[in-house]
Amino acid sequence: MEVTASLKHIRVTPRKAMLVADLVRGKGINEALAILKFSRRKRVAAYISGVLKSAVANADHKGKIDVDTLYIKRLEIGKGPTLKRFRPRAMGRAFKINKKTSHIFVSLAER
Repeated sequence: MEVTASLKHIRVTPRKAMLVADLVRGKGINEALAILKFSRRKRVAAYISGVLKSAVANADHKGKIDVDTLYIKRLEIGKGPTLKRFRPRAMGRAFKINKKTSHIFVSLAER
């Protein structure tokens, strides 16, 4: 049986989030949470660990799944909408700033 959870519109670029997602993809839940706890990119790791904990809570709520045997079957980082901002520059010009967002999708399964 498969359990999913998602988090959308987080203010982290997808490229940075993919670096952390590659560390834990395919691992068991306890091992993945330990890796994320000591990850150097703490802000992204906190978001991903929150989604993992949410997926585990979803599995526990269903009741038919043994939580200790779960592993990360699918962990996808998607591109969200971009916030477009402008910064004033010299001689009346403007400089465009793109603030990118991400979507995180997690799917857990039993071994």
